[in-house]
Amino acid sequence: MDLVKRDIVRRIADNGIVAALYYALTLLFTFVPVLSQFGPIQCRFSEALVLLAFFRPDMTFGLGLGCFLANLTGFLAGQTVPLDMLFGTAATVIACLLEAYASRFLFVAALWPVVINGLVVGWEVYWLFNLNNLPFMACVGWVALGELIALAVGYLFFMVFIRNKAFALSVRPTRHAEAKF
Repeated sequence: MDLVKRDIVRRIADNGIVAALYYALTLLFTFVPVLSQFGPIQCRFSEALVLLAFFRPDMTFGLGLGCFLANLTGFLAGQTVPLDMLFGTAATVIACLLEAYASRFLFVAALWPVVINGLVVGWEVYWLFNLNNLPFMACVGWVALGELIALAVGYLFFMVFIRNKAFALSVRPTRHAEAKF
């Protein structure tokens, strides 16, 4: 197998691993009662993985697939609606692309998912799940707060581990390898 094909196979495998990790983390935290993965007040810690797109834009595919699978599972479990598979996944993909291409600093990159998911998923919650009659900005705020918590954890994780040679070799950054935090 030539070098180009090997690189393509490795990128596909990396994206598959990231998708599985995102999905598994979402399911794992579903069993923690205070951390909802769906609904007006949610904190999905698997969203911390979206910061991988800052270093590897190609990871957007794996992160989008993992998000789609998590939202599909939420729908099948009766916790969400089919539109979440579309809008929730689109919000994650857009945030990943903005992280990769519109951010020079990891801190700024970490804010994109907070804003995008806050607005998109907050809109979803307001129009589709608003059983408590919360105002639109309250729905946006709750979703953004949960996302901020998850991204703060991810930001701290990457600040600590991206300087580790073994971790950096496993991530194999294609952008922002010498990132300023």
